[in-house]
Amino acid sequence: MMTIVFDRRYDIGLLGLERLHPFDSRKYGRAWRELTRCFGPQLSRHHVAVDRAVTDEELLLAHSAEYLASLQKSSKVAAALELPILSWLPAWLLHWAVLRPMRWAVRGTVLAARSALTSGLAINLGGGYHHSSRNQGEGFCLFSDVAVAVRQLRADGLIASGQRIVHVDLDAHQGNGVCHQFATDRDVFLMDMYNADIYPRFDLTARRRIDCDLPLPSGCRGGEYLGILRRHLPGFLDSVSRSARIALGVVNAGTDVVQGDPLGAMALTGEDILERDLFTVDQFRQRGIPVVMVTSGGYTRDSFRWIAATVRELLKQSQGRSV
Repeated sequence: MMTIVFDRRYDIGLLGLERLHPFDSRKYGRAWRELTRCFGPQLSRHHVAVDRAVTDEELLLAHSAEYLASLQKSSKVAAALELPILSWLPAWLLHWAVLRPMRWAVRGTVLAARSALTSGLAINLGGGYHHSSRNQGEGFCLFSDVAVAVRQLRADGLIASGQRIVHVDLDAHQGNGVCHQFATDRDVFLMDMYNADIYPRFDLTARRRIDCDLPLPSGCRGGEYLGILRRHLPGFLDSVSRSARIALGVVNAGTDVVQGDPLGAMALTGEDILERDLFTVDQFRQRGIPVVMVTSGGYTRDSFRWIAATVRELLKQSQGRSV
């Protein structure tokens, strides 16, 4: 049965200062409330509660001790969040209002990945911090939730040595942090569709790590986008699984590809995003590959609606009837 991982502590609120960034830091709760309106009490059957925030020890699976210590400095956090004004706030306040929610979301990705191995499909309504590398946070990403999850599953013996993992990044921004996290890990295979004209376009080292590199132009519309996805994703999955089993698929389903997003600079409709997500998940499920989805970037006030629409349709499919 499909599972949804969410905790109300994902939402970020900082005395209203979060509104200075285009990212809707409360979209997780908004998506959950939208789903609750659609499904009512039935939603609880699919919900996996987050038991706690991720610990420092667990974060060390993906980050250096020096980097984690540096987050005690307000200036370091402010730079990663692209909000210089936050450097004037006390570190304890930033930890409570920003780092704490992200720690809960990282734990959510770990639980979603673990759940996907048994349920076949799990969605974390948060996570997808794909710009965070071992020693650096950037692009509103402080912790690499996917790297923590993959290494935790391996440490727990749930993914064996030599079993393959596929990461399909559909956010408008190239997932440079994920590339750096798995730079030398040849059991992790990366496919990335992204706007090549925007941040982080100068991180050429990251781009060289991508196994299936699909740069797109600014203004790319749904027809072109979906055509490229349909041409490349099935063959990519088949090529990776040809010589060894894929133990887990990860889909970074950013909604910043929608037309009007102030940072993504692409031109998909909400319907295009839904078609993208359903097709991608179906390609994994057709091949019997457990898949976990994280929600990543999305900078319009309607981002939560596109997230909820995808989850709603996947739940309908899971239940085998209309709701």
